[in-house]
Amino acid sequence: MVTVKPLPHKQFKYVLSRWRRWIRYWYLKVLRQEGTPEAIARGWACGAFAGSFPLFGLQTIIGLLLATVFNGNKLTAAAGTWVSNPLTYVPIFYFNFQVGEVLLQQPITFDEAQLESWSDLSLAGMNFISTLFIGCTVVGVGLAVAVYFLSLWLIYRWRSLRATRQFQRRQPPHDHHR
Repeated sequence: MVTVKPLPHKQFKYVLSRWRRWIRYWYLKVLRQEGTPEAIARGWACGAFAGSFPLFGLQTIIGLLLATVFNGNKLTAAAGTWVSNPLTYVPIFYFNFQVGEVLLQQPITFDEAQLESWSDLSLAGMNFISTLFIGCTVVGVGLAVAVYFLSLWLIYRWRSLRATRQFQRRQPPHDHHR
């Protein structure tokens, strides 16, 4: 049996501080993206759309391809795909599947009789996949539109606040004694 020893306190603090620095670095890198707010928002939207599909390993590639087609920011497209991550996979894809069932107006059922024939099993699999992907497409489009407008608003707001702060730093202090 292998036992894992916990990290000593100093090593743990060192590892934690490295992770914090790494997260802060990427957070600031995303916030300080060059380009128009519209291109940055299109990148976020492309990434969110791609992240709506259960194509693990391909979501980032699809997000980057969509960002290229729609002239969006590629870094924010890659970051946007993290809308689906190991913590959110199950709820997102379950919701997408439910949306697909509602749109197709046919609940998917599975019984043991379908295991007796390859054709029945493949038909059940195709019904499941098509229901899921229809739901993913509809949810992905809605999410992409919402993410586009929300990120566009946030980008304009953040840049406005940053410009105000920079302007205030350049102003001489006021002399209130006159």
